[in-house]
Amino acid sequence: MTLTLYSQTYTFAQLPALIAEKRRLQLPEWEEALFVFLENWLEESDTIQAQTSGSTGVPKKLELKKEQMKASAKLTNQFFDLQKEDTVLLCLSTNYIAGKMMIVRALVGHLHLIAIEPTSYPTINKPVKFAAMVPMQVETLLSSTEGLEVMSYIDKLIIGGSATSALLETKLQNVSTNCYATYGMTETVSHIALRKINGSDSSDEYRALEGVWFEQDERDCLVIHAPHLQDEPFITNDIVKLKNRNCFEWIGRFDNVINSGGVKLFPETIEKKISSFIAQRFYITSRKDEKLGEKVVLIIESEPFTELKKQQLDIQLNSNLGKFEKPREIIFKPWFEETSTGKVKRIVNE
Repeated sequence: MTLTLYSQTYTFAQLPALIAEKRRLQLPEWEEALFVFLENWLEESDTIQAQTSGSTGVPKKLELKKEQMKASAKLTNQFFDLQKEDTVLLCLSTNYIAGKMMIVRALVGHLHLIAIEPTSYPTINKPVKFAAMVPMQVETLLSSTEGLEVMSYIDKLIIGGSATSALLETKLQNVSTNCYATYGMTETVSHIALRKINGSDSSDEYRALEGVWFEQDERDCLVIHAPHLQDEPFITNDIVKLKNRNCFEWIGRFDNVINSGGVKLFPETIEKKISSFIAQRFYITSRKDEKLGEKVVLIIESEPFTELKKQQLDIQLNSNLGKFEKPREIIFKPWFEETSTGKVKRIVNE
């Protein structure tokens, strides 16, 4: 592995001295996290501490085995055909698993890692074979000519941390970068399945990495078998359509299901149907209702729409949603609460 930081390149052999030097300095938070992780990785301990994002519950700390992280990294490197000395980009915080795993992939694959500050607008001016970003970063890059040029430097890009909207996926059809949505969590040491977003081989289905296979429980939720990580299966709260033991289509979270008039509705499915005509961030949730039990509510991050814009939105909702799917109430909020990794906190039954 070689590491480029602020245009200066270091070899693997130089890392211990570099870490010692940097740990004596007052560093920006993102750089501090980078060197803390490198220091922990080079220690004799068999584990690394990681923190979940808190998007599906209270954030918690986990102990991940380094051997598990190496095994996960090797599968990703193999899938994307990353070869020794290929250049990869780290533009995510190493406080969380996605950033940590970019470093591990570089370590086990003897790759050249470029590390930059994890901002909403990551910039590079040279080609990289592989990178990982969250949807917000991709959205920002696609919004400007300079950002599109940055995208053109990236050969293969995985997008994770939160779901990609239908609008974002439409925009990605016009870029040369090979883009993939990821499925995984901290507990599974980053992603264990990938979905191609653009190109002739794009799909709505997630496909397992080599050696991983799936089944469903009685709730129709995904059960993950990943022998390279642990003997016991991972039980999730993600409702899926299982195509076969290696392929599934994600439907939504079991926790988020809305029971409206006896009809089970998936907020994520409704969001996908309407994301092409709502430019602002939004989410679907529910409120208690005396007649229906629960009613569908649309929350939009915006100042209240004008009456004309509300009428136009109502027409589009009627045209794209079923009778029970249509929001019975629309609420406008000036901003959304977020987790530490930028995921929107859904407020349910407010």
